[in-house]
Formats: sequence, C-alpha cells, structure tokens
Amino acid sequence: MMTNDDRLQQETRPIPQEAFDWYDEYAHGFIDRRTFMSRLAGLAATGISMSVLTAALLPNYAEAEQVSFNDPDIKARYIKFSSPKGHGECQGYLVTPDGLEGKAPAVLVIHENRGLNPYIKDVARRLAKSGFLAFAPDALYPLGGYPGNDDEGRSMQRGMDRAKIEEDFIAAANFLDSHELSTGKLGAVGFCFGGYIVNMLAAVMPEVLDAGVPFYGTPAAEELRPKVRGPLMLQFGELDKRVNATWPDYEKVLKANGAEYVAHFYRGVNHGFHNDSTGRYAPEEAELAWSRTIEFFREHLAG
Repeated sequence: MMTNDDRLQQETRPIPQEAFDWYDEYAHGFIDRRTFMSRLAGLAATGISMSVLTAALLPNYAEAEQVSFNDPDIKARYIKFSSPKGHGECQGYLVTPDGLEGKAPAVLVIHENRGLNPYIKDVARRLAKSGFLAFAPDALYPLGGYPGNDDEGRSMQRGMDRAKIEEDFIAAANFLDSHELSTGKLGAVGFCFGGYIVNMLAAVMPEVLDAGVPFYGTPAAEELRPKVRGPLMLQFGELDKRVNATWPDYEKVLKANGAEYVAHFYRGVNHGFHNDSTGRYAPEEAELAWSRTIEFFREHLAG
C-alpha cells in the first residue's frame, strides 16, 4: 500500500525530460496516443505514477487563467470575418480595453495546432489588459469550433486543408488591420503552429505586419523566406530540439535579407514553456518572454 510519504515523493520527483519529448512528439503527430501512453507507462518503473505524469503533461486550463472573462478592464466577444480564399466564413475572439477612447494598436493572437483553446483566449485578454486590440481566430470554426479538449481539436485541425487555414489567418490579419478600432498598426503573436503562422505572415504580407513574435515556431516555406523583413522577436526554449534545429538556416536568410530581428533562447525550458496549463510551463522564463513581447509591441506599434 502506498503511504503518504510515497505519494509526496512521487509528486516532488522531477518529470524525466524524455516524457516532455514524447509529449512533443505526440502533440505534433509523430506518434499516436497509444504509443505515447505506452511510453509513459514504462516510466512507472522509476516510481512515478501515470496520474502524476499525465497531470504534469496534459493541459489543465481551469487552473491557468490569468485574466478573467469578467475582468472589468476588458470587453470580449466573438465576431465573424470573411476569408474568400480560405474557408469562407470564419470566427474569432475579439478583446478590447474597456473604455477605449479612439483606437488602439492591434495584435493577432494565433493558436497552436488544436484550435482556440482557453489558454489562447487568456493570452488575448492579457494583451487587451495591456492596452491592445486583440483578436484570436479559431481555425476550427468551419468544423464547429474548438471542441473542448485538445486531443479532438488536434485531430480536427490535422484533417483540415492547411493552405486554407493559412489563408484564413491572412484574412484575419487584414480584417484586424482595417478594423474600425485599429490604429492601422498590426502585430502578431503565435505559439507552436501559431509561431509558424507568424513567420508565414511576415513573409507574405511584410507591408501589413508591423511586428511579429513567434514563440517556438518553425519558419515559413523556404521559397517565402527571402521576403521576410521584420521586425521579429523570436522566442525559443533551449530544450526544444525539433524547432531549434530549423533556426540556423532561418537566421542565415534573415541576415541575408537585412531583416530586423532578435532571438531569445531560454535556458532549461521546453517547447510550450509559456503555456501555463501544462507541466512544461516555466514561470520565470514565461514572464520574461511575455514582458519582452509587450515591450516589443509597444515599441513597434506606437504612433
């Protein structure tokens, strides 16, 4: 029988790095759920229970909210926009500073590979609380929207036409840039797949995007990269081998382009370190990365 001391020891024992690596493989479609869970079960021999492992790796959105939907400093609502080259009618989550007089610089918030989940909506609210007009589209809207859990959302997004999803985000960027409450200064921040989308937008619409912050995102297609001019602030986790492997070649192109950019690598943290709903969350590094993001947008979207 497990004693209270045994349970405490399990809860405080560090999660092995390979578990985070396996989750990254699973979350990005390189292994299926059965393989992922089977590998985790193999760690039981080290004395860490499956409940402790899954609690650390899988998202818990209920405990991750930083800015409430009811926060008096913001107003949030869902609005539709048109994407003629994509899925036609799309929808996103628009958050504005309460009592906004006039206009505000706008920031497009781009989710990971599983739709508009609660974490991304919270990021949009954080931006609005900092004075920005924030808009977070849901790529899954044509299928009914984010389904309420990441596994199903990931499966839904994987089955969609990626080219049309990209067109939807291009349409969203144009929609937000021309919104009646926007100053015409547009930023974009994205995470994982959303980081890729930020890099893609920087390549296909450099005249529209005034500042981009991709968090652990891969570059745009190789043939598009010569068009990137920035400014970009690229955020990486040191332990994120998969994404980091793409950076040296991308940086060479940015330098050749004369692009304005800065890259930050955060020591000892994983892919997804900004996401406060999972065990990959690194509070100090996430806060530093976010404060840098806000200052970057204030610098490049002012005026």
